[in-house]
Amino acid sequence: MSRGGERAVERMAPAPAGDFSLARSAGRGRLRGHPPMRIAVLSDTHDRYPATLPGRLAGADEIWHLGDVCEPAVLVEFAQLGPPLHVVLGNNEEHRLWPFELTLERAGRRFFLTHIPPSAAPAGVHAVLHGHTHVPRDETDARGVRWLNPGCISRPNRGAPASFAWLTIEPGRPLGWKIMPL
Repeated sequence: MSRGGERAVERMAPAPAGDFSLARSAGRGRLRGHPPMRIAVLSDTHDRYPATLPGRLAGADEIWHLGDVCEPAVLVEFAQLGPPLHVVLGNNEEHRLWPFELTLERAGRRFFLTHIPPSAAPAGVHAVLHGHTHVPRDETDARGVRWLNPGCISRPNRGAPASFAWLTIEPGRPLGWKIMPL
């Protein structure tokens, strides 16, 4: 497990009980004909979120938080929902409990999770997921890499509503990305 602001690459191992700082899951092994994997993606909670949010994440196979959690205790309720919780460090964290970046592989696709969007996608990734701007995003660059931002839970920007997103992964199908206003 990578800590202290390092890079981390996940290769799928059993989750340590009670560890929501960088959980590992068995969710990668979905096969054609099985239900798609649904991942709840959120960012920029900044120590708060609507009371209805945990209930809206029911049915998630995993939860990915793209940074600026701030106080780690904010994640307790999300960790108690049951699905693996993956978290990257934001620029407003006053600790170094999570990695700055995380690369996850699901259904043969590589996802790069970070808080501040890089100037270019790392080699070999299919999607870059980031927070920081507080504005939802779904763009595809010239290399075919999807750039995704779920928006902000606590303080949206540029007229965007508070939001999170559902990422749907199914082998042989395009990635699904749906912004969910709160």
